[in-house]
Amino acid sequence: MSEPRVFDTLIIGGGPGGYSLAADLAAEGQRVALFERDSLGGTCLNRGCIPTKCLCASTGGDFATAIAHMRETVDTLRSDVGTLLGNVELVKAEARFAGPRTIEACGELYEAPRIVIATGSKPAPLRCEGADRAIDSDALLAMDSLPEGPVVIVGGGVIGLEFASVLAGFGLEVSVVEFCPEVLPNMDSDLAKRLRQRLRKRGIDIHVGTAVDEIRSDGTVVCHNRKGSVELPARTVIAAVGRRPVLPEGLGNTAVRLTDRGFIDVNSETMETAEPGVYAVGDVNGLCMLAHAAEAQARRAAGMPVNLSVIPAVVFTEPEFAAVGSIEGASVKVPYSSNGKALAGNEGDGILRLVYDHDTHRLTGCHVLGAHAADLVAEATLAIANGLTAEAVAATVHAHPTLSELFRSAALRVCAVR
Repeated sequence: MSEPRVFDTLIIGGGPGGYSLAADLAAEGQRVALFERDSLGGTCLNRGCIPTKCLCASTGGDFATAIAHMRETVDTLRSDVGTLLGNVELVKAEARFAGPRTIEACGELYEAPRIVIATGSKPAPLRCEGADRAIDSDALLAMDSLPEGPVVIVGGGVIGLEFASVLAGFGLEVSVVEFCPEVLPNMDSDLAKRLRQRLRKRGIDIHVGTAVDEIRSDGTVVCHNRKGSVELPARTVIAAVGRRPVLPEGLGNTAVRLTDRGFIDVNSETMETAEPGVYAVGDVNGLCMLAHAAEAQARRAAGMPVNLSVIPAVVFTEPEFAAVGSIEGASVKVPYSSNGKALAGNEGDGILRLVYDHDTHRLTGCHVLGAHAADLVAEATLAIANGLTAEAVAATVHAHPTLSELFRSAALRVCAVR
């Protein structure tokens, strides 16, 4: 094998964390090599965020047309990523660690003082008898036609609820089984309950506090909860029970350690692993499994300024659910029904909850269930990240009539608290 080729930075994985960092560093004049064994864009672009959002936008129409739109969008964005990497050496191959600072790919060696692992994650397997009869999110998005119903989705987290909302929108009979006492267990429990009730009104059958025991050969999903046994007939069963890391080969040739859950252990401030100069960002470290978190962590790994303490999350169900910051603490709630734009657009069924410090009125969290929640939480993210008080938001002029006035209305309510 020839002598190693030397770069400033080597990046394993062409998802949001990997390709964005590669482009940024190359723009600074660094010599960067990016290793990607599959398609550029990672899970988010190819099998996650973008495909599901295309389907969300197309519900009520023809599924085949929606799939065609999804693939056209993915192809366009993937091409854009390729253009972004014009000054990056792209290696379309499996990368493995041959040593602490050395990567091997296609029989060649590459060395750099900094290596960033951005290999992402894959669907976690369902663990029950007959689990192999279920498909995962990757398989669902690869379908050319609508899956056969009824559909049972195992898992009431973000992925499970988004697929439930999408498939119900295409007219399928859908049930969701969630082991925890409530759907979206890591989010505001009151709004999660409200979302569950809204989804049930759309015809989605949701079972919380329920464990799956077996998937029978005829597709029946056998479950149990504190009330007893539950049998749900299904033609399609979808496993949405979380994700597990995709680890590069050869980690044993480094000092990189794994957590008890199997993710790469990193310093949460720097993203550096136990191997100096080797970093892990995005899903593979398990800290925050969101595409924008991966991109932000990658910037931090390169020493760029970024605030990792305030990261918004969105569930693209119908209605949307968005959150940022603290769940616990003093709070006020503002109903969408008090907002002129919401009522004018027949979108008055929603709520915004603003969390704040009782003594200083500094904003610490915002949770929104309703139309355009993803957009509403953006202003809250900016306010929380910059330590703004309710008074500062209330003193800021908001356009009328807009949903953004909900945020100002909530701030005004906080200002009234003594």
